[in-house]
Amino acid sequence: MRRPNPVFVISLVVVGGFVALGVVFPVELDTVSKLVHSAIIENFGWGYLLAAFVFLVFCLVLAFSRFGKLKLGADDEKPHYSYFGWFSMLFAAGMGIGLIFWGVAEPLSHYVGPAAGTSPESGAAASFAMSRSFFHWGVHPWAIYIVMSLAIAYFCFRRGMPPLISSCFYPLLGDRIYGPLGRAVDILAVFATVFGVATSLGLGALQIGGGISYVSPIPEGITTTLIIIAVVTVLYLISSATGLDRGIQILSRTNVMVALTLLLVLLVVGPTSYIFNVFTTTLGDYLSQLVPLSLSANPFEGHEWTKDWTFFYWAWWISWSPFVGLFVASISRGRTIREFILGALLVPTLLTFIWFSVFGGAGLHLELAADAGVAVQAVENVPTALFRILEHYPAAAITSGAALLLLAVFFITSADSATFVLAVMTSNGNLSPSLTKKILWGLIQSSAAAVLLVSGGLEALQRMAIVAALPFTLVMLLMVRSLWKAMSYEHRYERAGARSPGQDEAAIAPD
Repeated sequence: MRRPNPVFVISLVVVGGFVALGVVFPVELDTVSKLVHSAIIENFGWGYLLAAFVFLVFCLVLAFSRFGKLKLGADDEKPHYSYFGWFSMLFAAGMGIGLIFWGVAEPLSHYVGPAAGTSPESGAAASFAMSRSFFHWGVHPWAIYIVMSLAIAYFCFRRGMPPLISSCFYPLLGDRIYGPLGRAVDILAVFATVFGVATSLGLGALQIGGGISYVSPIPEGITTTLIIIAVVTVLYLISSATGLDRGIQILSRTNVMVALTLLLVLLVVGPTSYIFNVFTTTLGDYLSQLVPLSLSANPFEGHEWTKDWTFFYWAWWISWSPFVGLFVASISRGRTIREFILGALLVPTLLTFIWFSVFGGAGLHLELAADAGVAVQAVENVPTALFRILEHYPAAAITSGAALLLLAVFFITSADSATFVLAVMTSNGNLSPSLTKKILWGLIQSSAAAVLLVSGGLEALQRMAIVAALPFTLVMLLMVRSLWKAMSYEHRYERAGARSPGQDEAAIAPD
């Protein structure tokens, strides 16, 4: 009789138990999550900040090092996807719903409530709002994703190991990755993935519900949100049944085209010149402040703002990293390390900056130039922020409909990708996991999002992302050491001898 996979069984019990607790004791769950979240932010928030900076420096050093020419696969292997298909799936998996949700809401939130020392609802607040939005959605999140995905791709496609997080630690742990230590790492990855993705799915459901209620008589509320989660769950489970090459790639390409169309429409009908001025000015501010911002916990002034925003974002990106890492690794085979790092670090970041400039800039223009008074309204009801801005520009019905479509498809692609990744993680790294396992994880992650929304709403989603990220930050820091050690070994002992890299883990000397 075949023994069940312990990673699958334990992960299912832990996550399923959490969901059950949320159903039976929603108030108590919310209370405990507040206490744990407060303790982590107060005592370890600086750790998220420092770790993200380390990951960014590591990526840049690695891209321009002697290892940059190494292929994520055999030396003669070609990429499996075109640049457009690759970038589309990168963007959909890495940012997706979060970017649609916060593209307007974050700049306006910072404009109304900037850090201490900046006058609210002023020109200085608008400048602060855009520079911090660029910072939170810039190169740091992609550096976090790259560390994870690069390690998985290297050990899987170049060293012939299973596509699991635990495989990335062979140089440090040796055969112990096949025992309790390795399983613990993979279980942590599953836990972080479920709650990191649940955060985004909850945000997406809230915004879809807010948008529908804003443009129709359907009331906004938890019932509407739960119905949306249920409907979209069915859709992404259907998509997951079609496989990676068909379902996710087709949806990702479609979504990027819809996003670019919506972007261009608002750029044309909105304050075009103003938006370009916002983009160039904020890009300059971002580049000039990159290092100081990367290490600023603001303990003397503005620390509470930093805890609420920057620490949350860094934890959110880290909690997403196992999911995005394994998915991005699976679509990046055949690319060089330099091509992979620079492509994943720069192209999605540039598109993100343009997105914030267009949507955030259009919102700030309404405040500063037209005195439309939308900022406070948008902040009071964050899920409707995008739709409040769109109604002030021509073709509002069309752009609002496109935004709802965009949200729905991003919801589907994010959840579809996550079910694939969770199924792979709990199937010993099998890149063709069973449909039953994908459906099971799809239902669980939707249930987790629903439970968090019912127990504590948007804040509960954010708190769980921070809690899930804490243990995984240490895992990723150790991963940096392990990856560098493996590549150094290959360069010194294999390539120096003009031999092709070994195709099994025995070729990498563990400590």
